[in-house]
Amino acid sequence: VLGGGLVPGALILLGGDPGVGKSTLMLDVAAELSKAAPVLYASGEESGLQIKLRGDRMKIDTGDLHVYSEMSIERILSVAEELKVGTVIVDSIQTMFSEKLEMAPGSIGQVREVAAQFLVWTKKQQIPAFLIGHITKEGSLAGPKALEHIVDTVLYFEGPRQHPHRIVRTIKNRFGAANELGIFE
Repeated sequence: VLGGGLVPGALILLGGDPGVGKSTLMLDVAAELSKAAPVLYASGEESGLQIKLRGDRMKIDTGDLHVYSEMSIERILSVAEELKVGTVIVDSIQTMFSEKLEMAPGSIGQVREVAAQFLVWTKKQQIPAFLIGHITKEGSLAGPKALEHIVDTVLYFEGPRQHPHRIVRTIKNRFGAANELGIFE
């Protein structure tokens, strides 16, 4: 779906409706990536125990996967550097905040600031990062639509809840083809 693979320094946004399976998909991706290099899965939505229980249900085999229940972008990036990770996954961008701003997590200013800090960090460290984002009732990514312009790649995860199949489609990809499609069961 990434049209050639995961590029060092890439900032990737995965959007989708609440409950479509974004966290489940990314936990599986994190587990696979952690077999090659340490991965930091930062969650502002779920506790470490909740993520562990999901992993147990999925029967995933993790390598060097670190789950961090945190919402501060500054703390997340600090831990990522301490662990010398190969990938960072943030679940979700709407729950994160920067200590530089006195705004609530999920506000337009916070979402932009967090995404901007991730963009600078991924480029400087040459480490790819995934940002998970929710789709609003209007069908756009929660927070500013400008997120799609900040990131390198935009993926949408779609599918009706009552159907066993989900589709990941590429909307934008600075590093490769944008006509890829992934079908998951």
